[in-house]
Order: sequence, then C-alpha cells, then structure tokens
Amino acid sequence: MPTFAYVARTPQGQLNQGTIDAPDERTAIQQLRQQGLVVTSLRQQGGAAAAARPQQMSLGAAISRVRLRDMALFCRQLATLINAGVSLVRALAVLERQTQNPRLKFVIRQLTRNVEDGMALSRAMSQFPREFSNLFIGMVRAGEVGGVLDETLQRMATFLEKDLELRRKVKSAMTYPTLVIFFALAIVIFLSVWIVPKFMQLFTDLGVKEDKFPLPTLIMKRFSEFLISKWYFLVGGVVAFIFAFSIFIRTRFGKRVYDWIKLKVPILGPINHKIVLARFARTFGTLMGSGVPILQAMDTTAGAIDNDILSRAVMEARMAIREGERIADPLERSRLFPPMVVHMISVGEETGSLDQMLQKVADFYESEVDAALHALASTIEPVMIVVLGVIVLFILLSVFLPLITIIQDLSQGES
Repeated sequence: MPTFAYVARTPQGQLNQGTIDAPDERTAIQQLRQQGLVVTSLRQQGGAAAAARPQQMSLGAAISRVRLRDMALFCRQLATLINAGVSLVRALAVLERQTQNPRLKFVIRQLTRNVEDGMALSRAMSQFPREFSNLFIGMVRAGEVGGVLDETLQRMATFLEKDLELRRKVKSAMTYPTLVIFFALAIVIFLSVWIVPKFMQLFTDLGVKEDKFPLPTLIMKRFSEFLISKWYFLVGGVVAFIFAFSIFIRTRFGKRVYDWIKLKVPILGPINHKIVLARFARTFGTLMGSGVPILQAMDTTAGAIDNDILSRAVMEARMAIREGERIADPLERSRLFPPMVVHMISVGEETGSLDQMLQKVADFYESEVDAALHALASTIEPVMIVVLGVIVLFILLSVFLPLITIIQDLSQGES
C-alpha cells in the first residue's frame, strides 16, 4: 500500500507532519480529515519528483495585474476543489495550470511552494499584499483556524463578486456622461481652432474692426487665439493640476479633505455615501460570518472601505467596543451611519445574527446605489445635451452676429 507524507493543521492551528498508508490520495485525505486535520500538503513517498519550475518572475507576470474577476474566480475554484477533498497543494497546482493571467500564475506557483514547505496559506498570501488584501488574509486565517477554509473562500468569492458588480454599475453609469463631455470638448476645440479663425480672417478682409465685434465674437476670438498660440499653457496647467492633486490626496490631510468632499458634494455625495455604507456592511458582515474576532474585523473593515471619514468613525467605534460598549452606540454617535443601519446592527447584536443583518444592509444599499445611478443617468443625459447645445449656440452666435451686421450695413449702403 502506498505511503503518503502529509503536512496538516490541527483545529487549534498547530502544524502536524507525518506519514499515512492509504490505497490512494483521496482516501488518505479522508482519513486525515476524520482525525480532525486540515491537509495542506500530501505527497506519495518514492513517487516521481515534480519537474522543477523557474522561480524568476517573467516579464508578463511583472507588468500584468490580477483583476478582481480573476481573484473571485480563483477563490471560487479553490473552495470547490478543497470541498471536494483535494489537498490544498494539489488544488493550487491545478489552478496554476488553469489560469491564463501571468501574474496570478506566478503568485499561485509561489503559494504552492510555500504551502509545500509547511507554511500556512494565509501567511503565504501575506507575501503578496498587492494581490491579497488584509481582508482576504484575515478571512483565510480564520478559515484555517476553524477548519472551514472552503466555506471561507466561498464567502470571499461572493464578496469579491458583489464588489465587482457594484464597481461595474458605477462605471457603467459614468460612461455616458464621460463620452458626452469628451465629444463636447472635441467639438469646441475643433470649432475654435479651425472654423472660428477662418471667419475672423473673413471679417478682417471685409474691413470689420475688432472694436466693432459683438461681445460673444470678441470672447470667442480671444479664446481661439489662446488655443492656437498658447495651448501649451492650458496643457501644462491641466497636467500641473492633476500632479498637484494626486500629491495632495496622498497626504493624510488631503485624503481626509477629499473623502469629506466626496460625501458632501451635491448629487454624487449621497450616492458615494451609500457605496461606502454598502462596502462597510458587506466587508464587516463577511468577516463576522467567517469567524474573525470583532476587533480584528473592525480594524480590517476600516482599511477596506476606502474613505477616511468613515474609517475613523469605525476605528473610534472599535475603541469604544474595546471598552465594553455595544457596536451600534458609537456608530450612532458618529452621525455618519443612518438610523436604519444602526438599528439593524443593534438587532443583530441582540439576536446573535449580526453577520446576516449586515449582509441585508449591504444588499439594501447596493440596490439603493443601483436605483440612484439609473436615476442619475436618466437625468444627466438631457442636461448634458442642453449644455452642449448652449456651447455650440454660443459659438454660432459669435460667428454669425458680425455677418448679420455686415449684411445690414451693405443693405443700408445700397438703399
């Protein structure tokens, strides 16, 4: 009967190594699971050694990035393989061969090697902070300790899919306004650089002096001359603003100011607030459902919601909870969480179903964001069309008003 060398973890998280006799790998895993062990590595002794793989990162792996969709699929497939009784090392090896993303393939290869050497999966993931967030690592660690890694990975996959769906809705709603603004700017630049100068030259040839121009024509003439002769000032100003703004929001004060503006700006502020609340509830609920301790869950959630204003409120609530308060009370005092959210969290604490209540809050606010984005898109379309029409009308008036004056002067001269 074949002998298998295994590396496994006890329910307390301790590393356990040894050998087991079994007719095949699947039977060996089942026997170890009956002993309460979580198998991380299982290899048949005396078998052919695996072909050596290069450890150097390829150029494709270095420049590529792991998309959210790829990570969600990785979680879902890894959970399915582990739940089917496949050892963690073998499951990772299967996913490495299957994935098409060079960066993810390299990451999985390194995870496989580290797990084979007896390292916990969560610790191996912590070596790749660009791909695995603190939320991801915390949930995997909780799954390892509780012996429910497959369930935790399923929850993580669901979380990533929900987050991806929310991002897709926001991006879809912003696509049309962005395209309209782009084409509006292109039309204005084309008319200002190519059409307006020709009419201005025509007016000069007809003997119309600049001081006789109507105000719209004079404004358009100055704007056209600026675009043609001093366009580099405009480009340089835009680049300098973007550069200065990116530096400003990287500072602690700048990030806080920017996040406050995102919450308070008209129209978009309430939508952004709902997005942050949905992410808070989804992240916190997923962590609590995975068995992560509440203080660690709040710490991880504060870093995952990507808004410094609400992150500080969550951290202040964490400090209050550490002193013995309930979760809902400090959140209510911050005045950043609506009464419905506070009430649902309070009910969840009282009934022992906090994770389920938080998931319901997340579902509610995601539906609210969806409805708000649809309303914004239907409202902004006619507004953008009207704005574009006003701009084009102004340019046409600036061009044709002098022509009307010239025609009137010629008619009076003939009469």
